[in-house]
Amino acid sequence: MIRNIPITKARVNLGEVIKRVHLDKDSFILEKGGIPVAALLDIDEFEDWLETKDPKLKEQIRRGYEEYKKAKVVPLDKFLAKVRAKKK
Repeated sequence: MIRNIPITKARVNLGEVIKRVHLDKDSFILEKGGIPVAALLDIDEFEDWLETKDPKLKEQIRRGYEEYKKAKVVPLDKFLAKVRAKKK
């Protein structure tokens, strides 16, 4: 869940806010004077976000989406069977 919270309230309750981010996977938008200025989110979500900034990953996602649109997809069970067959 994403919640908006004033920076001053987050500062006073920082331990509890961090606990909710880590354990409950809540995200917080920190506001100063009612204006969003920063965000707190779980490290796993942050790492996922960082990956989207990688140009190589973005290109791989774009190519995969193009293949999907052209119906060049394989059902997961067939793909896994092919991978397993190659391992043998």
